[in-house]
Amino acid sequence: MKRLYLSALCVFWGFALPVFSQDINLGPRITALGNIGVALQDAWSLQANQSGITALKNPVASVSYRNSYLNPELNTQSAVLVYPFGRNILGLSLQNYGFSAYSEQKIGFTYAKSFGTISAAANVNLHQVKIADYGSTQTYSVEFGLQYTINDRLILGTHIANPNRRGYDTQIDAAIPVRLEFGASYRFSDKVLFNGGAIKELAGTSDFRYGLEYAAISWLSFRGGMSINPFRQFAGVGYQLNDLKVDATASSHPTLGFSPQVALSYEF
Repeated sequence: MKRLYLSALCVFWGFALPVFSQDINLGPRITALGNIGVALQDAWSLQANQSGITALKNPVASVSYRNSYLNPELNTQSAVLVYPFGRNILGLSLQNYGFSAYSEQKIGFTYAKSFGTISAAANVNLHQVKIADYGSTQTYSVEFGLQYTINDRLILGTHIANPNRRGYDTQIDAAIPVRLEFGASYRFSDKVLFNGGAIKELAGTSDFRYGLEYAAISWLSFRGGMSINPFRQFAGVGYQLNDLKVDATASSHPTLGFSPQVALSYEF
């Protein structure tokens, strides 16, 4: 019965309304810091603002698993790979969401470069949606990001997703949002980082999000964040042992419930 209900819901989403069903998985750290990463520098910037990967000096690989609203059938598997060479950075991101009746896949290819205090990135995504009994469809989208490092404490960022307004074909009327983001991160000290920003989806909602990270000791960090529209709360923890990192986060939605997430990262 549950599978039938979910299938009907996805068909309604995909055919009755031009919507986009699944959020992008930003990785547990960025999710915990308010679910916005426009001014953060992390391997999972590949899913947020790709210009943030220019801060990485060594190759990094990370895999993540997220369960949506404690429903065993709604899971997201993601992976990112960052490969720097000089001031040039290449990135690859993968994401799969869904179940047997409905699924989405996204592959992203990124090129980023640092120009001193300014970093820029361009990204191309390949999208696919599959719906049981209706087949599948593919499309692509692009993203562009900038970050400006004012000093060793303050970073400003901006990012735009899908400015070419690409969507799927008319058979599967699912949309890829045009999304604008602006934000800043500020490091109060070696232990405390503030992250915040605003998101506007064209023909959609606006939201303000923010979070704090506290590095209690060199290998253990605590994180928390909030978003305004809808009101959501985020909490997470990060553990690092040499080149290995483990991050875990839980987010809450006022009506849908909790979504746990975990990621494992390794810096080569």
